[in-house]
Amino acid sequence: MKEFNYVIVGGGCAGLSLAYELEINNKLKDKTLAIIETRGEYKRDKTWSFWKVFDHSFNDCVIKSWDNFTINTSENSHELRNKDFPYQSIDSGKFYKKINYKLSANQNVSFFKNLDEVNSENSIIFNSVMKEKPNKSKLWQHFQGIEIETPKNIFDDEIVNLMDFNCDQRNDVHFFYTLPFSKNRALIETTWLSSLEDQSLMDYDIQLENYIRNNLGIESYKVNFTEKGAIPLYCPPFKNDNKTINIGSAGGMTRLSTGYTFLNIQEHSKYIVKNIDKIKKLKTFNLGKRYQFLDKVFLKVLEKHPEKMPKIFFNMFKSSSKTVIKFLSNKSNIFEDIKIIGKMPKLVFLKSLFN
Repeated sequence: MKEFNYVIVGGGCAGLSLAYELEINNKLKDKTLAIIETRGEYKRDKTWSFWKVFDHSFNDCVIKSWDNFTINTSENSHELRNKDFPYQSIDSGKFYKKINYKLSANQNVSFFKNLDEVNSENSIIFNSVMKEKPNKSKLWQHFQGIEIETPKNIFDDEIVNLMDFNCDQRNDVHFFYTLPFSKNRALIETTWLSSLEDQSLMDYDIQLENYIRNNLGIESYKVNFTEKGAIPLYCPPFKNDNKTINIGSAGGMTRLSTGYTFLNIQEHSKYIVKNIDKIKKLKTFNLGKRYQFLDKVFLKVLEKHPEKMPKIFFNMFKSSSKTVIKFLSNKSNIFEDIKIIGKMPKLVFLKSLFN
């Protein structure tokens, strides 16, 4: 079996992002890379969205950017605007195509279905696969989205409806999410923050149909694309060793309170490539200890008081758009953190902190 300098286990967002950074920074001129990926074909399967708080390498994969976003409850609606940090959505199909086209030109890059097909004894291994069995009793962000197209212009394509809590909560946390790509095409997503043990929450098709007809008032539409997923909102027991460096969600790149991962993956990939020659000697890259602490407290409140979460989220977004975006994107300073914390119900959070 052939030996490789680098092995990436998992050719999804994290694995391909790292491979792309290695390639465009000329780190694979005289080094070999094996990517272990089980899928036989790459096609659009996800939509990654985030606030663009720093530049990334995939502007040509962006479906659309927005400066305005809203958050709704059954009682209130609030709109925020920020031109400095636009909200963007990436088409995974374009992302896969761009990266695989770039990698295909380098003979030092090879794809395999299984790790046992390569000799990785002397390789640095980058792992993006969650190795432990998923714990369904813990909190997850689970969702299903459909991209719909309407015969008439219906959507305001300048505004993202980030969270709409005006829906059945079923004693958990539930909201809808609308990304209008044009005036007659949008991604509508039903999202739950709950465990994965309650199958009654997963009648996604019915939820989406009811919301589109009853909340959005749309009777006629066709479905162009469907995506479905579940993101763990708990910290997996990942640990780097002398040979393996975890990346993506397996490496703690998912912000637990939000599920945002894409930009964190890009930042981690750049960090690895910049330090590739000494990567095994460096401390593990993380999103920031204070965000881990704040998210832990936040998720305790979410578990114990799901009925309070629509109002809590709504109040959080009553801060300035810059403050809340930076906080949710791990780029806030301590003063901005204090502003966000000040919007929270203090007694509820203090009880969760000391429990």
